[in-house]
Amino acid sequence: MREIEVRRITEKVKELCIEANTDLGEDVLQAFDRAIEKEESPLAIEILKELKENARIAKEERVPICQDTGVAVIFLEVGQEVHFVGGDLKEALFEGVRRGYREGYLRKSMCHPFSRANTGDNTPPILHMEIVPGDRVRLIVAPKGGGSENMSRVVMLSPSDGMEGIKRYVVQRVKESGSNPCPPTIIGMGIGGNFEQAAILAKKSLLRPLGSRNPDPDLDRLESEILEEINRLGIGPQGLGGRTTSLAVHILMMPCHIASLPLAVNIQCHAHRHKEVIL
Repeated sequence: MREIEVRRITEKVKELCIEANTDLGEDVLQAFDRAIEKEESPLAIEILKELKENARIAKEERVPICQDTGVAVIFLEVGQEVHFVGGDLKEALFEGVRRGYREGYLRKSMCHPFSRANTGDNTPPILHMEIVPGDRVRLIVAPKGGGSENMSRVVMLSPSDGMEGIKRYVVQRVKESGSNPCPPTIIGMGIGGNFEQAAILAKKSLLRPLGSRNPDPDLDRLESEILEEINRLGIGPQGLGGRTTSLAVHILMMPCHIASLPLAVNIQCHAHRHKEVIL
């Protein structure tokens, strides 16, 4: 049994909150470069270059990539041989978010649904915890902005809709979203499970590096087909036209009930932020 002090969790969450909001991943920057090479619209090319410049300034000056520093979504994979000591794990995660958003001068966006009173420290975070083999902890912080999250959906399709029905729904969802999620976007899809599991699959699919292939050949092909159709919509970067409406489509899938075909579409903006550490 390996012991981990919860204060280490607090410190790492704090660091990841700041790093995720100021340092855009290399996979995203490379995706911008690939899009610039393929793009035909001069305005779209200029916007993509501006997004790269924005990311450079954010990293060098340690300022947020976007003013919307998001809901703090935390994925925690805990080895079954780990024992947390020195306090409450949940409170340690909350405290990490509080410190990260305070010390990083990040906008606090969490509020009461009706009164809209701000919680003042960007808590509570959204926690997804999974028990895995081993004695290590994988901690992922993925800030998620409101504009793209508002365009996301969960739908219970009919099994008869099949793969073609899934494709139609996703492309239509992106079309209806237009410029609202700040394209170019990344489309996370969760297929199967049930109502809530599909949404978690979709969110988790966004953690896969851009440019990587889906290990399932059928899903890899489906991702490519959906991405091609999306980029034929002509929405383009920031909704101003072009061939680059989305940078990637990522899918996670699991079995579902015989009467259901759950589908979740989690749209991510160009500020595709997530950082992780293994303890």
